[in-house]
Amino acid sequence: MSYGWFIPVIVAVSFLLTWALRRYALSRSLMDIPNARSSHSIPTPRGGGVAIVLAFTLALFMLLFAGLITFSVFLAIAGAGALIAIIGFMDDHGHIPARWRLLGHFAASAGLLFWMGGLPVIEFFGHTFDLGWFGHVLAAFYLVWLLNLYNFMDGIDGIASVEAICVCLGACLLYWVSGELALIWAPLLLAAAVAGFLCWNFPPAKIFMGDAGSGFLGIVLGGLSLQAAWISADFLWGWLILLGVFIVDATFTLFRRLLRGDKVYEAHRSHAYQYASRLFGSHLKITFVVSLINLLWLLPIALGVVQFGLNPGWGLILAYAPLTALAIKYRAGELEGPPVKN
Repeated sequence: MSYGWFIPVIVAVSFLLTWALRRYALSRSLMDIPNARSSHSIPTPRGGGVAIVLAFTLALFMLLFAGLITFSVFLAIAGAGALIAIIGFMDDHGHIPARWRLLGHFAASAGLLFWMGGLPVIEFFGHTFDLGWFGHVLAAFYLVWLLNLYNFMDGIDGIASVEAICVCLGACLLYWVSGELALIWAPLLLAAAVAGFLCWNFPPAKIFMGDAGSGFLGIVLGGLSLQAAWISADFLWGWLILLGVFIVDATFTLFRRLLRGDKVYEAHRSHAYQYASRLFGSHLKITFVVSLINLLWLLPIALGVVQFGLNPGWGLILAYAPLTALAIKYRAGELEGPPVKN
């Protein structure tokens, strides 16, 4: 039986839900008002990422009933994603103290790991590591960091959407060349859900994703990477390589701000991509460059690891080294400059 019709359905559902959410946000004046820490200059509706949450949750139900994912994987990803989306939605519409948000993030990550089976045995530089309970703790921090960094990196029009689509389609290619066709459906339909939203979020954005959508994407991408890791350790490294743009920029920025003594939970606009958007005066150019880096640099390296025997450790270094150089060049984590003009 062919399930190709799932893709246009999920794109259409996401597109229509984003349209409805935009009308709702406009009617209720749920607007993101520019301030000194914004990377936009025009008041814009927010919360459109809820469309991604609902469309992909529908996709997971479809995959479950079609027998394309197991019940445990469904519970892991749908359950954790829903909790993170609810926390983000509440924070979008009010304010949740950072410590309670973090507690909710760890609770969602723990639930995902419980149903996913935790962190499997991993291989690094030719050595195999079974980390046991420490591995599960490490995986929880990985998920919490991934969902938060995705929130941090959702700062200019289209960048978080384009990153998710590139990473998901890249993962689909890794699965296809490896013959693991059953793994393709979840990231493919996540890409479809994001594509429907991107129609409204493409620069210049008509609606923003909001914390509900960005946090949801972060933990779902993390969950999909762990699902793949249970099939092959190389898949996990492939995912980490594909996510390199966001991981390097966010992590480098965090460490630099920590060393300076900043309150890292406060909003800022000192990521490399934000400095670059101010330098070039365009969100579209930076979003386009991110897609090129994903497709022309990170994807070939990930393919080398998964399909052509490239050592995962060296692959990760090869992928991240120029990204780190770009983070330094574009002042990731440095004190912020003057307001941006779109």
